[in-house]
Amino acid sequence: MSGSRERGPGAAGPVVPGLRPVRAGSGFEEALEQILQVLRLGLVAYGERLPPERELAERLRISRVTLREVLKVLQDEGLVESRRGRYGGTFVRYRAGGVDPVAGPGGRDELRRRIARVDLADVLRFREVLEVGAAEQCAARELARGERERLREAFAATGAAPLGEYRRLDTRLHLTLAELSGSPSLAAAYASVRAQVNDLLDAIPLLVRNLEHSQAQHAALVDAVLEGDAEGAREVMREHCAGTAALLRGFLS
Repeated sequence: MSGSRERGPGAAGPVVPGLRPVRAGSGFEEALEQILQVLRLGLVAYGERLPPERELAERLRISRVTLREVLKVLQDEGLVESRRGRYGGTFVRYRAGGVDPVAGPGGRDELRRRIARVDLADVLRFREVLEVGAAEQCAARELARGERERLREAFAATGAAPLGEYRRLDTRLHLTLAELSGSPSLAAAYASVRAQVNDLLDAIPLLVRNLEHSQAQHAALVDAVLEGDAEGAREVMREHCAGTAALLRGFLS
């Protein structure tokens, strides 16, 4: 993967985490599932453009015909829209975390229904196992130059994020770490559990003090990974997960 460079309006956007080659025989279904997960996690935000068809098809290892069938379903459901012309492409119409906790009784009722379907202790335990393992494996690997740059860019984006975008970009950083662990199975499992975690996070307020602490942990984590300190990365991630778990238990238990 290449590092950052100047991009014109018609150029491909940044690498979207969460996409991996599909299995033979279920290309349409798995591609649809993966792109829906990318939308649900906010890895491509509302109003932003998905990667070009050629790039998506290569990442998923499906034909352009199959990809267009997937995008047609998403368009029919109102989740994306296609625009023609020089600056055209497929643009996201789905807002991740679509229920606003302060949007009124209806929104709060929907959040309560989401939470009731989740085993909080199980989700948090599984998340910690995956995250700690991913951090350790990332640090133990010899990351390529492009991979190191990708991790730095994902971390920098969280530091520059406005409050309303923080959780989406935080998700991107954590999923990038999972993907750079070198285990596609781990990354896929993490993407799934992170969607559940985000449903829970949508139900609690964003606390600036907590975000500042979280960013300090992110910085220590990225440093440990880039320095090849597997034990350090493991411990920082364990503390990071414990902090999130404590907040969620405090608000939701």
